[in-house]
Amino acid sequence: MVVSGSSPLTSKRRRVTNFCSTDMDAETAKAKLAAVKERFGREIHVFETSVLSSSSKAALSNEGEETDDFYEFTAEDYYRLLATKKEDKFLKTRKLREAEEAARRSRITKAVIRIRFPDNHTLEATFHPSETIQSLIDLLTKVIAQPEQPFYIYTTPPKKVINDMSLDFYTAGFCPGAIVYFSYNVPKGDSTVGDHTSPYLQEDILSLKDLHIAIDQGQQSEPVVQPDPEPTVAAHPPPVEERKPTEKKVVKPKWLKM
Repeated sequence: MVVSGSSPLTSKRRRVTNFCSTDMDAETAKAKLAAVKERFGREIHVFETSVLSSSSKAALSNEGEETDDFYEFTAEDYYRLLATKKEDKFLKTRKLREAEEAARRSRITKAVIRIRFPDNHTLEATFHPSETIQSLIDLLTKVIAQPEQPFYIYTTPPKKVINDMSLDFYTAGFCPGAIVYFSYNVPKGDSTVGDHTSPYLQEDILSLKDLHIAIDQGQQSEPVVQPDPEPTVAAHPPPVEERKPTEKKVVKPKWLKM
């Protein structure tokens, strides 16, 4: 007898094989991330940012540097900042502000910093809020492809180059997380630094790209053990009461009673 299609046993074996492969990939990714954490002393992830628009790509072709006119500080932004400063200055006492600041700071236990590179790669690293920005610079020196070249980091908008490396992440406003941008400090007319065709990160760091996705897929593919269905018991219909036929009372005619 020829049976068409795959048998249930074959399908089950294929599911088990796929699960084992996904599980091994997740374990490998975890081991790799753990080794990087031990090497650098902090959690590191690498992923690729979404495809940018053509105008953004044109801006990145010049080392990701935009002119100051690109970032417009509107009147709305100015009045919003001014209102915030007035509120802090006139509506709160100094002790109250300090108490609120201390309580807010104690609740934040880490600063997740994402560094975006002109080649659309993003490096994510976790720091303690009390660490200084210099620790971020030290990390970048260890992971970029050309550590011998001068570089700087900045925030945007508006574009603001970060120069004070002694600030801690909380004081700098980088808690619980922030996005900063990387750029080589290239003098005008110098095309020897920062080849746009080469990656900005080292190869072993780029190999970490999207490992967190493999870990998430491994967790989602874990088999769910479902309990065996309980045997259904056929419900017996309620017994039907038999109705006894009513006895008809025979009425005798009066002439028979005499």
